[in-house]
Amino acid sequence: MKKALIGRKLGMSQVFKEDGTIVPVTVCELGPCVVVQKKNEEKDGYGAIKLGFLDTRENRLTRPVAMDLKKKDIPFKKVFREVSLYDETLDEGKVLTCDIFQEDDVVQVTGTSKGKGFAGVIKRHGFGGGRKTHGSHFHRAPGAIGACAFPNEVWKGQKMPGRYGGDKVTVKNLKIVKVLKDKNIVMISGAVPGTRNSIITVREK
Repeated sequence: MKKALIGRKLGMSQVFKEDGTIVPVTVCELGPCVVVQKKNEEKDGYGAIKLGFLDTRENRLTRPVAMDLKKKDIPFKKVFREVSLYDETLDEGKVLTCDIFQEDDVVQVTGTSKGKGFAGVIKRHGFGGGRKTHGSHFHRAPGAIGACAFPNEVWKGQKMPGRYGGDKVTVKNLKIVKVLKDKNIVMISGAVPGTRNSIITVREK
């Protein structure tokens, strides 16, 4: 069974290995997560598990969600994610903690990247810009976007200025460096998308 947990990005740090090398890591709080729903091939057409993370009050949830959790005798949770893993032993109400991950496990992390507002084509798409010489009036502009007489319109998907960041991003091939089971802390090598305290989903690759 592939492992997966919901968590929060706490910040960045570094870990010293035994050989003296420094590994930059992202400190993440993973779990505890509770299994809210099981989906199977017969009823739903695919196998998956819905996890809940972070405790909340009943009045912070919609009535259908609150009644469903109350009927299953599951604590009220704020964040829900569906992960494509399935195991017969994972029953509704079972609590998963960060100890399901081991050091050197290769994972992929999904989160929402930092929003950078309205940006131009140089920052958003990496355009080179115009010549930076005296008398030039073309520096950071996108340039011509037309397509001559045919098709006499702007091509769909044209790279232009617009909202940058704030997208769902998945970073793959990250390695778990250290697991602190008593604190639900997992240190993952490299950078993870999102701001501090943003919600992330960590899956085994």
